[in-house]
Order: sequence, then C-alpha cells, then structure tokens
Amino acid sequence: MGNQVEKLTHINYAEVPTSDPNGFDPDGDGTRIGVSYIFSNDDDDQDQDESLDHFPPDSRPVNHEEKPFDPEDELECAIYYRDECVYGRSSGGASLSPESLLAKCRPGDLLEFVATGQYPHWAVYVGDFQVVHLHRAEIHNNFLTDVSQGRKGRIVNGLYRHRALPPEVIVRNAMDHVGTRDRDLCWRNSECFAAWCRFGRREFKIGGEIRIGKQPYKLKLLFSEKKSHMLEFQCLEDVIMEKRRNDQIGKDAVMQELANHLNTTNDLKEDLTKKGPNPLHP
Repeated sequence: MGNQVEKLTHINYAEVPTSDPNGFDPDGDGTRIGVSYIFSNDDDDQDQDESLDHFPPDSRPVNHEEKPFDPEDELECAIYYRDECVYGRSSGGASLSPESLLAKCRPGDLLEFVATGQYPHWAVYVGDFQVVHLHRAEIHNNFLTDVSQGRKGRIVNGLYRHRALPPEVIVRNAMDHVGTRDRDLCWRNSECFAAWCRFGRREFKIGGEIRIGKQPYKLKLLFSEKKSHMLEFQCLEDVIMEKRRNDQIGKDAVMQELANHLNTTNDLKEDLTKKGPNPLHP
C-alpha cells in the first residue's frame, strides 16, 4: 500500500473507546482516547474544483454555497506533547482578503485559508505572489490569489511552537516537492505538508511516529474559560486530523457531539448502577 491512504469514516465522540471497556472512565472525568486515523486522510480540498492550473485568476469558479468564515464558531484548542504545549490557537483570529494578505507575506510564511464548513487549507508562501501547497494528492506551485478561491486567509507562523527553519530552507523544502503526487506523498493534508516545510520535523509525515504504547499527545478543546475537554492520541498526525475535522464542522457541532457522548455515558452508568455489581468482578 505504500503511502497511499484510504478514506475511513470518522467515529464520533459517543463511539470513541475510552480506557474503560464499559465505555466511560471510572473516575468520571478522565481523559478520553482519541480517534486513530491509520488509513485516513481528510482531503481538505474535497469541495474545490479539480485543478487550479486550468483557469486564469479572473475566471476562477465561484462556490455560491460557501459561507463567510465565522470566527465565533472557531474552536480554541491546544496540543500537548507530554507536558509541553506544542500548538495553541485562540478563537477570533483576524483573517484578511487575499490582496491584503499578500501585502503582509514574507517568503517562508505559513498561510491558512478558511471558510465555514470547509477544512482549512494551508500553504507556504515562496515569494513573487506565489505559494506551494498540497492540493488533491499533488503538491502545486500557484499564485496566492488563485489558491484562496475567494476565501480569507491569515499568517499562522506562531500556531506551532517549534523552532522554524531559515526562510530560504523553508522555501527550498516546499519548491523541491512541487509535482510530488499520489504514492510518493509523505503528508496526509495541506497542514502537515506546510508545517513540515517550515519546521522539518518527522512527526508531520505519514508514519513519522509509531502508534504503540501510551498516548503522549493531548488535544485540549477549550469551549469557555471554565469548560474544556481533553483527548489523547498516539501521534501528532492523528491529533491534526481530529483538530482539522473540528475546524471543518465548527465549535457548535463539536459541543453537540460531546454533549451526546456525555448523555450516553450517564445513561450507561445509570443502567450499570441499577443492575448492581458485576458478579465476575467482586
């Protein structure tokens, strides 16, 4: 199978296994184990047209069903590797039109294009109004305004807390892989590719970490100052996949999923209490 990845339907929170075989943590507030995306990629361009190379800047197709980006529906989150925070996002980050974004870009910058109901699309700015990005199982070099497809964008250099490579190395990492496609790809989505270009860390690549033993990564979902939820994962790949899925469905949908899970767990606890202790486990 090589690096080829297949679609796997996402398991919602109510179906995600926890450390207890009955489906809930004994203490009631323990950390839940996250989804493993071993044979999955999130295809962050699934709703876009086939190729950006087939149309000029002024004739880009328009998605009339696309909704403007709503920063209020963006879920704040943080990623921890053991006790170290390696990623952090606060909601309400400013997003700019493609033209305004171009005025601020410098070679080596990481860019994120956002729209409600879509996976965020990441790219590396390489200069001369162009970016390199992973789009539909191939790495392309296109003009920033073409890649945006009308979406707003922002510079996201500071989301990951790793030390960045020099700008010329970041640009070279991106340009050296233009044209790479299908089985030769080492990244599941545009975010993993762009982050690898900037930081050069193997955990952004497919299979860069082995999924065995304990879950050293934690994804903390921040719903408010007093409400949060934690998920555990075995590798950064899986954390990014879950984070991006949350970005795509939005804060309200994630909260609803979690509420459904908690209701299911409480119902199960009540059923077990009514049945009394398990005779096999005195």
